[in-house]
Amino acid sequence: MLTLLVRALVVLGIVILGLMAYVRLAPTDVVRWHQIAAVASSGDVMAAGGFIAVRPITADAAQVLAALDAIARATPRTRVIAGSVAEGMITYQTRSLLWGFPDHTTVAMQGDLLVIHARLTFGQSDMGVNRARVRDWLDQLGPLTTAP
Repeated sequence: MLTLLVRALVVLGIVILGLMAYVRLAPTDVVRWHQIAAVASSGDVMAAGGFIAVRPITADAAQVLAALDAIARATPRTRVIAGSVAEGMITYQTRSLLWGFPDHTTVAMQGDLLVIHARLTFGQSDMGVNRARVRDWLDQLGPLTTAP
C-alpha cells in the first residue's frame, strides 16, 4: 500500500513539474497578443480573463505612452514582446512569481485615448491580477490621464 502511495506521489510530482515547465516554456504567439480593439469612449471593462481601461489623456500622446512604457518596464517579471512608443502600441508579458503564468498587456494610443488591455494566457480567471496591475500603472501615470 505504501509503495502505491509513493508511486502516486512521484507521478503527481512529475505531472506538476511538467505543467510548470509547459507554462514557463510555451512559445508566445506575438500575432495573437499584439493587437487591441478600437474603442469609442473612456471607461473600465471587465473582460473574460482580463481587464480593459480606457482613459482620456491630458498630455502629448507620445509623452503618455513613453511614461507608461517606463512604468511597465519597471514592473517585476515584465518584458516587451512587441511594439514600441514610436509605433504607438506596445505589448508586454508579465509572469506570475511562483508558477510563471504569463499575462499579456497591450497599450495603445487611439486619438486622445489611452487604451490598456490586460488578459491572461492560460485558464479562465486571473483572480483580479490584471485589473490590479493596470490600475497600479494608471496610478503611477498620475495626471497624464483623467478618470473615466
